[in-house]
Amino acid sequence: MDNNNSFHNGQYSLFDKITNSTVLKLFVILFLSLILLIPLSLIEDLIEERKTREQEVSDGIALNWGQDQVVSGPILAIPYQQTIRESSEKNQNTIVQEHQEMKWIFILPRTCNIMAKVDPQHLSRGIYESVVYGSHIKLEGTFSKIDPKNLEIPEENIDWKSSKIILGLEDFKGLGKRPTLSWNNSQFTFDPDLHSFKLFHQNLVSNIPLAAGQNEQHFTIELDLKGSRSLNFLPLGEQTNIQAEGNWANPSFTGAFLPDKRNTQTSSFSASWEIPSFSRKIPQQWTGDIQPIYHFDENNRIGDGFNAQRTDQTAPAAKVAADERLTNSDMISIHFLPDVNNYQKTTRVTKYGILVIVLTFTSLLFTEVIKKKRVHIIQYILIGVAMVLFYTLLLALSEHLGFNPAYLIASMATVLLIGSFIRSITKDWKSALLLSAILAIFYLFIYILMQLRDYSLIAGTIGIFIILAILMRVSTKINWYQFDNNHADQ
Repeated sequence: MDNNNSFHNGQYSLFDKITNSTVLKLFVILFLSLILLIPLSLIEDLIEERKTREQEVSDGIALNWGQDQVVSGPILAIPYQQTIRESSEKNQNTIVQEHQEMKWIFILPRTCNIMAKVDPQHLSRGIYESVVYGSHIKLEGTFSKIDPKNLEIPEENIDWKSSKIILGLEDFKGLGKRPTLSWNNSQFTFDPDLHSFKLFHQNLVSNIPLAAGQNEQHFTIELDLKGSRSLNFLPLGEQTNIQAEGNWANPSFTGAFLPDKRNTQTSSFSASWEIPSFSRKIPQQWTGDIQPIYHFDENNRIGDGFNAQRTDQTAPAAKVAADERLTNSDMISIHFLPDVNNYQKTTRVTKYGILVIVLTFTSLLFTEVIKKKRVHIIQYILIGVAMVLFYTLLLALSEHLGFNPAYLIASMATVLLIGSFIRSITKDWKSALLLSAILAIFYLFIYILMQLRDYSLIAGTIGIFIILAILMRVSTKINWYQFDNNHADQ
């Protein structure tokens, strides 16, 4: 007996029963949806790989141009000689030996005003881009009058003539020219110090004339600085005021303080900070050895302890250890990276992939039941593959066109492909247009969720609730036993 006779005599194979049973087919479709999670996870891995590659290229550009810059200081450093006594036992006698060691007095500014003009731009390498900038930065302020009586150090031990001003930077490669220093209207230049001073990651040092009992000291520092991704300031003054402006539409302000005033326009920004020293972790003045006071880390790891002794100008005897070194959380940061790049957006879209697949398969199943047009399980698989391919197409196009044009092209191509396939299967334009419209609504829904950001969760939940309500309503109009009791022709 051949297959046709078996079919007309009411004998069906297991495959025929699965194909023609709505309930069994529904379970097969759900299983297929779960299987499609495998290629979706592979696509997420591909996105992560491309994102890592972009970061590597961006780091390479930053290494050549100038990395994230941190401008710290200035700090006034005054050397002095300290007598060190060491006791030793010899022939049951105590021998005391003395020797001199050089220590330093470190003093922070009373006021420091920072003005920064920043010119960010995109720098490309292949298909990847990184944000770099050039800047002109001016620091001006004052150091209070130094009273040797408050230092608890004999004045004859202080070497005033070897006093120095120290300015901290993160990457010397970003310097366009030698920075200049105006000290009480006298002009000086900075030199890099790679060994002696380790207050900051990289230190610029200038010798200055200083004498005991001098009045308030005025300074002005100007430098042209290149960097990438972010510009950071470490406020060390008793009162620090920062003003920054540049031609970037959407900077991100982070760090210890947000701007007191900000103004972002279509292609420019300006911001200002007024920062007192109340929350600063280190004192206005301390003495001791040269030790790092700041640790900059891209992953915001906390630095090691800062163990220098310190003194307070108003309390001569006060000498206590500071809690810890200054870190990223103590600085003012201006970031010039986009809030969400193409890879982050594509990753977020991919997370909705299983939802779109399940809803599309459900809509297709409802359509074939209502229209009494069977869709083979193999054709479901092909449609699922097309929907998975959408994310690869989106990723590839976004690297060249940007996210929004890529999303439009990828979604339109997928809708047209699946719509024309449904038309070939059902021979019905209405069914094809209906499924195309449903799929287009799903992609539009996901795109809107991407734009809402803070409201995406509530909007997505409400949207899915409405879709479920519509499907429940449509299901009440369907005779779910019609195919099980009377099989339609294939």
